[in-house]
Amino acid sequence: MEILQVRNVRKVVKSNGRELEILKDINLNVHTKEYVAIKGRSGSGKSTLLSLLAALDTPTSGDIVFDGKNINRYKGDKLTSFRNENIGIVFQSFNLLPTLTALENVEVPLFFSKKHVNIRKRALELLDAMGLSEKTREYPRQLSGGEQQRVAIARALSTSPRLLLADEPTGALDVSSAKLVLDTFQYFMQSEKLSIIMVTHDDNVASKTDRTLIINNNGEIEGVNATVSKNIYRKV
Repeated sequence: MEILQVRNVRKVVKSNGRELEILKDINLNVHTKEYVAIKGRSGSGKSTLLSLLAALDTPTSGDIVFDGKNINRYKGDKLTSFRNENIGIVFQSFNLLPTLTALENVEVPLFFSKKHVNIRKRALELLDAMGLSEKTREYPRQLSGGEQQRVAIARALSTSPRLLLADEPTGALDVSSAKLVLDTFQYFMQSEKLSIIMVTHDDNVASKTDRTLIINNNGEIEGVNATVSKNIYRKV
């Protein structure tokens, strides 16, 4: 079953009075419980694509359809509610709230969720899964970059999203922490029917996914029509 359909999406921005086409005619389908890696050179539009899929930005043209609904048409509270209930986002810059502890950062999305869960229990379970059970009361400034990244991942998973969008989620992690995160992703894919789209530069990380797509220097995706199987990867 397809959870996400991206149809003829373009993104154009103005720079120094000129129009710059970042993404060109992007078409992409993602199935429930599918794990997709996106690679590409710096500036190719990977993070821009994630922002569009997260409904944090809108395409210049084209449609983004989530579970049969065109999310481009959502506005205001409806858009915020949709994002909170369905999308988990792991930002490259962590975006943790500095005045809240690790535990409180993970709890925040749950306070706005319509899902009935024990907020404290869910947050503690996720931090434990991330190997941070001893860090729950510490503030972001007291955590290493890798620890902050794992808190951010726990926060993204807190509302049991249907789609996780992760921008270089292992970039700040050592080998053992990266393995922990990737194993956790696999667990949630199976136990909560989670789909994942992950931007990464790491070939080893990409090899753990179902398929790898490349955004080339023209802002186009290569490999979209590849059969869903392990280790589909074509270098630009």
